[in-house]
Order: sequence, then C-alpha cells, then structure tokens
Amino acid sequence: MHPTVNIAVRAARAAGDVVLRYHNQIDLLTIENKSINDFVSEVDKTAEKAIINEIKKVFPNHSILAEESGETLGDSDFQWIIDPLDGTTNYLHGFPQYAVSIALLEKQVVTHAVIYDPFKEELFNASKGEGAYLNNERIRVTMSNGLQDTLIGTGFPFRHPEHLDCYLKTFKAIHPHVSGIRRAGSAALDLAYLATGRLDGFWEIGLNSWDIAAGSLLVKEAGGFIGDFSGRDQYLETGNVVAGNADVYKILLKTIHPHLSDELQR
Repeated sequence: MHPTVNIAVRAARAAGDVVLRYHNQIDLLTIENKSINDFVSEVDKTAEKAIINEIKKVFPNHSILAEESGETLGDSDFQWIIDPLDGTTNYLHGFPQYAVSIALLEKQVVTHAVIYDPFKEELFNASKGEGAYLNNERIRVTMSNGLQDTLIGTGFPFRHPEHLDCYLKTFKAIHPHVSGIRRAGSAALDLAYLATGRLDGFWEIGLNSWDIAAGSLLVKEAGGFIGDFSGRDQYLETGNVVAGNADVYKILLKTIHPHLSDELQR
C-alpha cells in the first residue's frame, strides 16, 4: 500500500470510529437540513474533523475540499476531497449502507483513493497505476458483454427534482435490457461495488465531487471506465456519471443519451 494511502486509511478509520460510535444513538443526534433532501448531523461534522486532523498531521500544506466544512486553501497542486459520511440519509434511518470517502488529487488528477464501510469492515483503496483492492485483495470489474443479465446501480436525483422526468426516461430505457437495477443510497459504495464486480454498471445525475472522486479511481484501477454523459472525463465538474466495464460503459452511454435534456448533454 502506498504511504499516502496509509495516511488516508488511518483518517478513514478514525472517521469510521466516529460513525459507529453513534449508529445506535440516532435519536439523540441533532440533524440539520442543508437543502432539499440533504441532511447533516454532528456525526458528519465530527467524522470530517477526524479526517482533516489526520491529514494535516502529515500534509499541513495540502488543500482540502470537504463536504461539510467547505474548502481549505493550501498547495493547489495537492487537494484532498473528503466525504465523511456518504449515505447520511441511510445512516440516519439505520440503513447500513454508508461509507467514508477520501481522495487525493494531484494537479487535478485523482491519484489515491480510500472508501471505507465501517459497518461491514470493508476497506477499498487504490493508487494510480497500482490497481484497486478490497481488504488487501486485488479487485476487478466484471467481464459482462452487453446488458443482458447485468446488475446496474443508480441513484435518484432527490436533490435535483428538476431532472426527475429526464432520469425516469433513462431508467425506462435501461430497465428492459438488464436483470436488475439497484438504488442503495451511497454513490461512493456503488462505485466501489462496481470496481469489485458486485455491480456491472452505474449511472447517476447531479452528484458532488466528494461523492465521486475516490470511487472513480477505484473503477479505473479495477479495469473499468467512467465518464460524464458525453463520455468525457468532466464528471467531477458536471456531477453526471456513467461507469462500467468497457462494453457496459459504452452501451449505457448509448442507451441513455437520446433521453437526456440539452442541459445534461453539455
């Protein structure tokens, strides 16, 4: 494991300890509504502080983009992108599908990534050019050809209801060709599951960079492809994501593209 990933793992585990400490005390938490269908609790904030503290011990000059505290300026060539609890809504309902997500960008390229599911004790990690791993075992995307018999992950655009009609059109286009579609509520874990072969493909509208950054590297290092709805690598900026192995990725793009609004095609 790369030394930088070791730091990210230490930070992710520290955050995971915070998350698990409160998972049976949800009714005692103070919950705020940041925006429509977007919640935050003191668990998110405390877990984020734990991550930042671990990173700053070793990399005090690196910049940080964190979901709850915003952006901390520093060396612009090195930026950590942090989601202390991806799947907060799941967590607040006791639904055990959530994770800590940490990625490092070097000159705008994701070079290291960690996604940690503290409830299931699953640690996904990747470094650029060094492969992707789950609990120290190498992982790969599936070898599916076409969409038949595939299991596809997705996410509903709850925070962007203006895209719901468009999303439903893409859902209807994909649905007849696959064996199942799953919406589990954590994009970070969806991408990690794609990297380890539990899903064959994935698409979603309107994610944030901290939802995507770590998972995007896992997918690439596991032999998969990820892009925005035009097949470009601008998904961290647009928040629109399609991913899969080479074949599934191409077919998903082709299937959904005719149903996208002009705004989502840009």
